[in-house]
Formats: sequence, C-alpha cells, structure tokens
Amino acid sequence: MSQFKPACLRAVFLSTLFVLAQFPAQAHAQKPWRAATESELAALLPDRAPVEKEHIETEMRTATGITNGNGTYIAAVLLITAGYSADGKYSHFLVVQNPIKIGGLRLKAGNYAVGWERAGEVLNVHFHDATNGTLDGTVEAHRIPGTGRVESFRIWPPADKGIIQIGRFEMPYVLE
Repeated sequence: MSQFKPACLRAVFLSTLFVLAQFPAQAHAQKPWRAATESELAALLPDRAPVEKEHIETEMRTATGITNGNGTYIAAVLLITAGYSADGKYSHFLVVQNPIKIGGLRLKAGNYAVGWERAGEVLNVHFHDATNGTLDGTVEAHRIPGTGRVESFRIWPPADKGIIQIGRFEMPYVLE
C-alpha cells in the first residue's frame, strides 16, 4: 500500500469539508413549495386589504396560497368590493413574497390587486400595484381542458401543477 503524504491528506480533508458544507445550503434552497395551511393564510392575509386609498374587506374562506415552509408565501384572498371604488375593477388581493413569473409577466415581491374580464374564450387578468392602482401588466388565462373542478381562485404548488386557476381558466407560473 502506498502512503499518503500530509499535504495530500490535508487536500483530501479540505475537499471533503468543502463538499459537505454545500449540502445544507442546497437542501435549504431546494425545499419544495407546498399549499399553505388555513392558519398560515389567516396569519398572512389581512381582514381588510390595503388597496389604493381604501381598506377593503376580504373573505378568508376563499384564501389560497403556497409557501416554501421557511416563511415565504404567495397567497391571495377574495376582495368584497361592493360599496368601494374598486367594485368591478378588482376581485382579489395577492401577496407575493418571492418573485414570480405569471405567463409572460414578472411580479416582484409586493401586494397586488387582481381583476379580470372575459374576452371570448380567455380571461384577461390584470395585476395592479395595490398601493397606488398602477397597472403592472395583463396575462391571458386559458380554459382548462377537460371537466375538472372549478375554483374561484387557487394557487397550485409548482410541483403539483404550477398554475393559478380562476374558475375554469388557468395561467402558468414559475417561481424565480
């Protein structure tokens, strides 16, 4: 058997240490996103969402969202807009804590007021900055093929479907 020299042993030791040090960071970064629980959504989403100059009531029974399990969420809740200036303009309040690309639209971390209008066989979904109402962009949602479950608004975990569903329509998304 050949003998290792101290310099060679030191190099092997340092290389091994370097490789082992990478595992916790990779495991942390690759933790799968999952559906957020009711209690997580209740702690995150407001009873009255700050949209432009108003605080609009929300319907927590409709809350939906995903989390990485480390305190980062993407979640939405229905706005009860009757009697507010947002009536007919917005339907949901969206909280984005991780950058996301929905269709071709990139949304940075922030709060958004979401509205939509039907245009034939698609929905034009509008994303507005909730603070000032500025339009950030519009994404087309397309009819989901088949006869699946109808959801008023649902954010599916990326490992399951990677879509945001409105009624029978879907928009694909990617976490960035």
